[in-house]
Amino acid sequence: MTSVPPDTLIVSSRLVLAPARRADYDDWAKLRAHSRSYIEPWEPLWPRDALSRRDWNRRLKAWSAAWKVRTAFVFFIRRQSDNALIGGLSFTQVRPWPADSASLGYWQGADFQGQGYMREAVGAACHWAFTDLGLWRIEAGIVPENARSRRVLEGTGFAEEGLAAAYLEIAGARRDHVLFGLVRPRPDR
Repeated sequence: MTSVPPDTLIVSSRLVLAPARRADYDDWAKLRAHSRSYIEPWEPLWPRDALSRRDWNRRLKAWSAAWKVRTAFVFFIRRQSDNALIGGLSFTQVRPWPADSASLGYWQGADFQGQGYMREAVGAACHWAFTDLGLWRIEAGIVPENARSRRVLEGTGFAEEGLAAAYLEIAGARRDHVLFGLVRPRPDR
């Protein structure tokens, strides 16, 4: 894997993906609070102090530390036209050679659903992960009833690979997940 500067930007036709910064707190807290009922069913339980400055500082510290040791890369997704924060995307569990792989996760605010933003962000981020980060494989998992997330993954070239029983804790319960994978395009195929 190649070196990744902390000021990395991923730019697509309508979006900019940038690492989370201290100054993002107000936008992040407002968007997540406004979209809580939309986001919460698809995520692990939120901590008691979710959306507090303390919660934010914990997250930012963990994200920055992981970025430095190249085990995770967390991005915020903003719309170019007005700089609105629309969601977030992360590559976690980044594994070096011989795996050269990572897990993909993402979330978006309720008001931005159905506009193709997440598909655009995932496509641009995966291209970056293959070309700039040097990954060969990206994995993602969704709970079976998350049809919107399935469309994002299938629309960006991910292939369904199977079902993992009790894969992750989501909304307070161990949940099965449908697993997807995306492999870097190879010129020999």
